[in-house]
Amino acid sequence: MLVNSRLPGSLMNLFESFVQRSLTLRNRLVVSPMCQYSATDGVPDNWHLVHLGSRAVGGAAAVIAEATAISAQGRISHGDTGLWNQAQLDAWRPIAHFIKSHGAIAGVQLAHAGRKSSAQRPWEGHGPLEAGQDDWLTVAPSALPFDVSWHTPQALDNAGIQRVIADFRAAAQRALTAGFQLIEIHAAHGYLLHQFLSPLSNQRGDEYGGSFDNRSRIVREVVTAVREVWPAELPLWLRISATDWVDGGWDIAQSVQLAKQVKPLGVDLIDVSSAGLLPNVKIPLGPGYQVPFAARIRREAAMATGAVGLITEAEQAADIVAKGEADVVLMARESLRDPYFPRRAAERLDASINGPIQYQRAW
Repeated sequence: MLVNSRLPGSLMNLFESFVQRSLTLRNRLVVSPMCQYSATDGVPDNWHLVHLGSRAVGGAAAVIAEATAISAQGRISHGDTGLWNQAQLDAWRPIAHFIKSHGAIAGVQLAHAGRKSSAQRPWEGHGPLEAGQDDWLTVAPSALPFDVSWHTPQALDNAGIQRVIADFRAAAQRALTAGFQLIEIHAAHGYLLHQFLSPLSNQRGDEYGGSFDNRSRIVREVVTAVREVWPAELPLWLRISATDWVDGGWDIAQSVQLAKQVKPLGVDLIDVSSAGLLPNVKIPLGPGYQVPFAARIRREAAMATGAVGLITEAEQAADIVAKGEADVVLMARESLRDPYFPRRAAERLDASINGPIQYQRAW
């Protein structure tokens, strides 16, 4: 919440509240979901409590927990968090409670990694698990591996697709019971839903492949299934990769079209990232390089968007919101470097935001 400010009117938008259904975000800075690869059997622990809780104390409007698997098969690695059983639900409760108790919205990203499942943790390597490393069967829309050295996934049949949709629905119900207020469905970064969207990874000949409407069908059905159990008063976000950065792949025009499809189904904001479907893709990296995608979706689909990607400075974040390029700014690696980025941004821009009473004597 804004306490006082001498900011110019346009830059002031970064510290204005933002309403999503019945919830009010206290500013426009959101902690992006970032995998910690530190869970045991999908169960988060004290690391996750401190990691996520410190960012709520740090002043973020919403804190979104990492890509959380809807099933054991959907994990990226052995260290992924999950929401497919009661033990995981119970472990998430105190974490969601702590985030909310410090004024932030508690969110969680629900995910299935598809053909990028059964992988090593980043600090153990960047490839697939090998035989004898407790690897598991991976699935995808088509039997196409992520890279030459990766497992060849099993193409999902219709029954398998319906299980995935049901798993998203069940995980959403557990998220609600655990106390989360915001769900983000992960359809980006080359994971399962993105694999269905892109013609480069989806070569099916049935109702889930081929045309745009068929390739986007599973995303629409997952959104519908989640909305069946996710209360109407709570927001639902969708993360997408706006482009594969490869000719003939998923692109920004299709992203706009998808946003138009899911908005009437109950999606409240598109979190706009890019890439991840294929290895070794040349991406024109630079400060805010994905912001134009968020701006175009916001403009052409009349949809709230979130911008993410090499946004590291307070003025940069403020400018994005002031120009109407996105409604919120999601901080990823900058949040890892500084859990108190919102407070530092407020100080730099000559604004003040409320904080925990335990810290007030420092301000």
